[in-house]
Amino acid sequence: MLAGLPAASAHVEATPDKTAANSYALLTFGIPHGCDTSGTTKMTITLPAELNDAQPTVNPNWTVQKVVEQLPAPKKLDNGTSITKRTSQIVYTAKAPLDPELRDTLVLSVKLPDTPGKTLYFPTLQTCEQGQTDWSQIPQEGQDEESLKTPSPSVTVTDAVAGADGHSAHTASVEAAPAATQMASVDDGGAQARSWGAMAAGLGGLVLGGAAFIRSRTKNGSSSVTQK
Repeated sequence: MLAGLPAASAHVEATPDKTAANSYALLTFGIPHGCDTSGTTKMTITLPAELNDAQPTVNPNWTVQKVVEQLPAPKKLDNGTSITKRTSQIVYTAKAPLDPELRDTLVLSVKLPDTPGKTLYFPTLQTCEQGQTDWSQIPQEGQDEESLKTPSPSVTVTDAVAGADGHSAHTASVEAAPAATQMASVDDGGAQARSWGAMAAGLGGLVLGGAAFIRSRTKNGSSSVTQK
């Protein structure tokens, strides 16, 4: 098993941060080595037909551009609009050849389709100072991907996650607001009760003090009459 790890890790792979259907995902394409001993100069990533666009992340070591293609016929989107063009490729060009002994990563942001169980393939052409490696082999049904020499990077879409579009989070915050308000109201009520209690205690003290003052005056008055 350990002997197979170096070969597997030497492939160009697409590692997603999430795979849920109909969600936005960041796909990280790792560049593990050059073409044999030649440095990598360009990475051309082809998007599957299920995707209409991808947003490339800036990498200071590379320049990047989108390749747009004209569709043979207008494509209708889920929101009812139609498009006549799509982004077919993302091309990263190295500002300086990537040493074959070093690795780098390229990241794309994509909207995964609402097709759980579907595997999306991203054929990637790695161009080097000398030669190319075409990572575009797609396994046939029942074929083990590990048996391929240059497999295409791929991502398998999984079931959608409830509230992944952020609506549930918004609902939770809205529902939490009344609870917080109610709690604040309860706290204010306690503060008001303490205030009334303090006021009552103060009035009680004034009454007791007044009574004591009256008794004192009465006692002093009686004493003065007796002396006369």
